[in-house]
Amino acid sequence: MSKLNEDESFINNIVLKKSQEKSTGENAIALSLNFNIKGRIRESFTQKNWEKAYDKQDNILRLTTKLDIKNNGKTIESQKLLRKAILFWTRNPKIKHRIWITVVKDENPFYPLEEEEAKNLLFDFQKDLEIGLDKLKKGKNKISITVNVSWGKHEYIEKDQITKESNTEEIEITG
Repeated sequence: MSKLNEDESFINNIVLKKSQEKSTGENAIALSLNFNIKGRIRESFTQKNWEKAYDKQDNILRLTTKLDIKNNGKTIESQKLLRKAILFWTRNPKIKHRIWITVVKDENPFYPLEEEEAKNLLFDFQKDLEIGLDKLKKGKNKISITVNVSWGKHEYIEKDQITKESNTEEIEITG
């Protein structure tokens, strides 16, 4: 297996799981998608770089994630997820730095106390999804998800876009 280039960002540990083997006619199929972003963007997202970026008015990192849900290779639904890291001047006595971060995930703000916790909040994804039965056909459906993550240029990272396809889950629709 070839070693990935440390200078590249990539989607890692992408796993799609279904909650049931067969559907007998409820309204939707429940799935969960897990993945994380590794490599350059994660490694360069450090408190020291936050300081430099903040001093140059580079205060928000926005990760845009597009999920293309596919059945038998054809996109049946797309969802967009947005995560933001907002840099700010802190006076919190628990934080020993001048500049710190808020991570906005699923429209909820989180205030990590450690750099590693901030990285986990921003770059680790666990998303529960539902696919309406109207988008599936009777018999076997092969569901996969293409994940596309993009971000703009910042003081500590170049603009980039990364894509990876999940495993395929087979869902059988009966009666």
